[in-house]
Amino acid sequence: MLNVSRLNQFYGESHTLWDLDLDVPDGQITCLMGRNGVGKTTLLQSIMGLLKTRSGTITYDGQDLAGVIAERRAAIGIGYVPQGRQIFPLLSVEENLRIGLPARADKAKTIPESVYEMFPVLREMRHRRGGDLSGGQQQQLAIGRALVTDPKLLVLDEPTEGIQPNIVAEIGDLIVKLRAELGLTVLLVEQKLPFARRVADRFCILDRGRHVAAGEIADLSDELVHEYLTV
Repeated sequence: MLNVSRLNQFYGESHTLWDLDLDVPDGQITCLMGRNGVGKTTLLQSIMGLLKTRSGTITYDGQDLAGVIAERRAAIGIGYVPQGRQIFPLLSVEENLRIGLPARADKAKTIPESVYEMFPVLREMRHRRGGDLSGGQQQQLAIGRALVTDPKLLVLDEPTEGIQPNIVAEIGDLIVKLRAELGLTVLLVEQKLPFARRVADRFCILDRGRHVAAGEIADLSDELVHEYLTV
């Protein structure tokens, strides 16, 4: 579904991603892991076209994304939930969700009922301002807004950050449900090891901007955790 090959990225003169490879198989949940500052968010922003890549290729469903501007990537089936959620706090829940509609390939004008079915709290609070929601509810809103675009690939940057434990469990259940029932492919950045092991099918570890390990989630050994993930 998504393939990154020999990707290099820079911030000014600082080399942040080094010949990085990543494969996200169709219909699976891939967890991108690593300590803070190793390049995980930079990689996601490159995939979404928010950062221009220096070299390397990113292909989605066989299409080279080099010529696809960021605004078009949702329209071709890539949904994105950024770190920190980035909802519009002064807009209502419904208005936040409607922002995703123009990116739909079918040009639908109404919010899919399936989004409200997945997040009943959003239906209940659809007339409230996004900024009035709790952190967990805002995360559900951010995921719901991405789902409104009708993605085939959902990219999530630390969806459990700052979320209360009971909502973390609900978000994990939702991600598994999206894969199982809708056939979504998911790429997520996640720091919580138990969450990653429960939700993901595959893992990829970055260290200092390089791809250092990948495989089935069952192969994420204690040795890899100690070397690359513990603080």
